[in-house]
Amino acid sequence: MSKNRKKNVAEKSAEKKAIILGTKRKNRLPVLLVSGFAVLAIAAALLFMPRNNGGETVAAKSPKMDVSATSVTYPIELFADGKARHFSYKVNDTITIQYFILKSSDGVIRAAFDACDVCWPAGKGYQQSGDVMICRNCGRKFASVMVNEVKGGCNPAPLNRKVEDGKVVLQINDILSGKQYFDFSKRG
Repeated sequence: MSKNRKKNVAEKSAEKKAIILGTKRKNRLPVLLVSGFAVLAIAAALLFMPRNNGGETVAAKSPKMDVSATSVTYPIELFADGKARHFSYKVNDTITIQYFILKSSDGVIRAAFDACDVCWPAGKGYQQSGDVMICRNCGRKFASVMVNEVKGGCNPAPLNRKVEDGKVVLQINDILSGKQYFDFSKRG
């Protein structure tokens, strides 16, 4: 046999041995590229995904709520876990009032508009983190026990509510009193 042929046979033998033993260095570039694109796709999807505030639209009845001509009611059990629930009340084609209800750490059912006197023009509202509500515009934090107690500034604007017969009751007129926070034609 010639030298080149012996070299080719030896190389092929070494290559087969490496494959069988799993010691052959594989080209990882395609795997890295696919993984990188997958991570970018997931990140883009999360970034551009519409936010879900856990919101429900009051205009459409659901088993969780009852809408009458004068009030909106929710079963108190809906708030037992202490998580803020966001709701909407559509006034007209341009104004939809946003609010949230939660059971604070002291056991009180509280309600507030998803806006404040300062940051309302941004239209970002609040999100919950543990026992606090955080303004999505300025980042200020408000203890759940202060919601519906303190008003003004960047505090969530209080919304009157009652607890009667195992239900949280909001009067439509009280919801409508927050209309100015959601009329974005008045932005300065």
